[in-house]
Amino acid sequence: MPMRGIRGAITVEHDSKQEIWQAGQELVPAMLEANGLVPEDIGAVICTMTEDLNAAFPTTGIRQLPGYQFVPLFDARQCAVEGTLPRCIRVLLLAETERSQKDIRHIYLGEAERLRPDLARSK
Repeated sequence: MPMRGIRGAITVEHDSKQEIWQAGQELVPAMLEANGLVPEDIGAVICTMTEDLNAAFPTTGIRQLPGYQFVPLFDARQCAVEGTLPRCIRVLLLAETERSQKDIRHIYLGEAERLRPDLARSK
């Protein structure tokens, strides 16, 4: 089965551990559901955050979800680029799926819908 990349992003209102964890717990399952996947299909999840977020790792929140105990999770800092959407968590999920690249549903929630309006099909 081919490995595909699925993109997603979400924003938080405040730099708090609870909001960052909740954002990860909302976004990653939404990405799986939109693409007909389960945690066992995941090869890896890579999360990045803008520099204005440093209260917690989003992967810590994701790890608390049922079925994610064996999923490889990784956090990184986004480059500080002028004009970047603030308080944003981005996710690249690598998963095995029979869907073609054009049939992958990428999920952008909150203010992050502005990042890729051409791909944002979160509704």
